[in-house]
Amino acid sequence: MTHPDVIIIGAGAGGAATAWRLVQQGLNVLIVEAGPRYEPARDYKLHTARWELERFPFKPAAQGQHSFDVNVPLAPQWDALHSWNAVVGRLNRSGERIVADAGYHHVRGVGGSTLHYSGESHRLHPQSMQLRKQFGVGADWPLSYADLEPYYQIAEKLVGVAGSADAGARWRSEPYPLPAHPLCKASRCISDAARSLGMHWQANSRAALSQPYDNRPACNYCGNCSYGCPIGDKGSADVTFIRHALASGHCTIMSDTQVTRLVSNSAGRITGIEITNSKKSISVLEAPIVVLAGGAVETPRLLLNSATKAFSKGLANGNGQVGRNFMDSLTWVSTGMVDTSLDSFKGLPADAICWDYNAPDSIPDVVGGCRLTSATQEIGLTGSINYARRIVPGFGAKFKQDMRASLGHALSVSGFGEMLPNEDTRIDLDPSQRDALGLPLARIRSRLTEADFKRLRFMADKCRGILKAAGTKTLVEEFSTYDYFSAAHVFGSCRMGDNSQDSVVNAFGRAHECENLYITDASIFPSTGGGEAPSLTIFALALRTADHIAGEAVRLKQA
Repeated sequence: MTHPDVIIIGAGAGGAATAWRLVQQGLNVLIVEAGPRYEPARDYKLHTARWELERFPFKPAAQGQHSFDVNVPLAPQWDALHSWNAVVGRLNRSGERIVADAGYHHVRGVGGSTLHYSGESHRLHPQSMQLRKQFGVGADWPLSYADLEPYYQIAEKLVGVAGSADAGARWRSEPYPLPAHPLCKASRCISDAARSLGMHWQANSRAALSQPYDNRPACNYCGNCSYGCPIGDKGSADVTFIRHALASGHCTIMSDTQVTRLVSNSAGRITGIEITNSKKSISVLEAPIVVLAGGAVETPRLLLNSATKAFSKGLANGNGQVGRNFMDSLTWVSTGMVDTSLDSFKGLPADAICWDYNAPDSIPDVVGGCRLTSATQEIGLTGSINYARRIVPGFGAKFKQDMRASLGHALSVSGFGEMLPNEDTRIDLDPSQRDALGLPLARIRSRLTEADFKRLRFMADKCRGILKAAGTKTLVEEFSTYDYFSAAHVFGSCRMGDNSQDSVVNAFGRAHECENLYITDASIFPSTGGGEAPSLTIFALALRTADHIAGEAVRLKQA
């Protein structure tokens, strides 16, 4: 594409939804994506014997580089929140918080992290958008739930979200486009047990088709959404927004192409983007409007790496807010064993959910809620290898006997909680580590507060109580972000707000200091919500911003 109207950096949830909405209004869009393309039927390996070992098939450049600053001493009073399993025992014996596996779980590629997400599709609790006004903590959103509601509807229809008629606090103007999925046997057991404790559980809203839709097949309930969906029923951004944007003829994608710098003039206007490909050849692309959708880690990194003499702190960062207000994930998972098989390796991951404790004031002594979810498939207990590695100890003939007696008996419940911004948690540039192009890496600095520990303890108590009521006689594994940094959902590092002194972008995602730069990813979230998965809200915000951009593009053409 020679002269795009808009350049979008990043083909994940925000970039894909922005592109689709813009081409619907006749604009020419160029998407520049650092990662590769995936072909679901070819690249995802669930049909091979090694499916459980290979998990999600990360191609070269499908993960970004970053460093971590998370190692702080663990407080003895929270010792019951440690991670452990029946095979290894305590997983972290260092005495300080450390990084788990990749730490920041993401995919760079056409479709972004939706390629390996489970597909939970949640609207934010309306009260979570007014934390400062109602509860005196965090920050308020500069828009309301009512402003986002019509865009939630558009996104749900495009993706094909299946959900329950029980909307609760998240009021709806229309039903979900598809009926809710039936609960698997294990989730029915969890729901019944929770009901006996006075909790209300329901079918989770999922970007997985409960019936054929939009030339895509219905879910086959293999239980492995996070390994990549080979049949296309999961509503990842590539098979939904990207597919339709490309079909319009107004969208072009440059994959395997990294943006190294935003080029700007002395007034802060973006005049071009500097790119490099696998051969490290550098060129500059131009468009009247640029949209940044790299995620809450890479978006601030690019802004900070684009510093100039006029903007010595980085672009859009005259107030020093780029990278601040970063929020990651508070997670707890408990797993126990029941006497009879529940075939818990089957079904849709996270198919059942509890919103009882999701409102900001629903957990005693702390502001910020959580949600509880069925989690057996989502944490990878879908095959014998993970049973052997994590929950069935031993060797020899007895080990084989125990494995045969255990497969399908595991039952897991998870909690995801609110994380409020704090002064010690942020994204900045690593002073010593650089990538192959010589650019400083993003450094993820994370610190938990006493309020975070209280939420984790609350979630742990609820998960353990449900498993006990479900008939588990012993726990076999627990995982916690108390002693591990492990985040799939990250937010807030380029916060939106009305006040240009304490935010980076306005209510439409436009940078306060750069009139033709917009951001459409979770970095602009002022709050995380009480455990809601962010993808649907990213879609909705991006669609709303795209409508605003379309109006600006018309104005620029007429000027």
